[in-house]
Amino acid sequence: MSSLRALRADITTLAVDAIVNAANSSLLGGGGVDGAIHRAAGPKLLEACRALAGCKTGQAKITPGFRLPASYVIHTVGPVWQGGHQGEAALLERCYLSCLHIAREKRLRSLAFPSLSTGAYGYPIHQAAQIAVACVRQCLSVKDGPLDITFCCFSAADLAIYEALLGTAPQAVSGPH
Repeated sequence: MSSLRALRADITTLAVDAIVNAANSSLLGGGGVDGAIHRAAGPKLLEACRALAGCKTGQAKITPGFRLPASYVIHTVGPVWQGGHQGEAALLERCYLSCLHIAREKRLRSLAFPSLSTGAYGYPIHQAAQIAVACVRQCLSVKDGPLDITFCCFSAADLAIYEALLGTAPQAVSGPH
């Protein structure tokens, strides 16, 4: 049986089969999650990414994890937010589907996603998280084999959004009146 969870952590420390990199189209490193993954994985990741010759928005490609606890890194290029009327939602959904397709192809059992496109690319976190959770849930409901998905959040605010969408948010406990 598959599972979905959200946690606040450094994605480069997660011991899962693969982590997803919110990459730019060159795949040659950048800021945010991308830069952190490249630093943690070491210089061999850059060599492997050079051999991939880039990646288009909505697509995904895989490399070994090198010095990461994760065996693999799945690199995907999310859309830059342009107000929501330039096909951003479909492109973001395609990112998640492409990553999940690679995970199934490689018979991976655990995968961690950052919140794609919500950093420098400016996608509003509420909308991006809704797409992420809905897309992953739909994919897991129609595919064979278990896959444990972690939504790895950068901030407590992002974590609260994912927990609410997953139905795992802590409930307020009221005392006697």
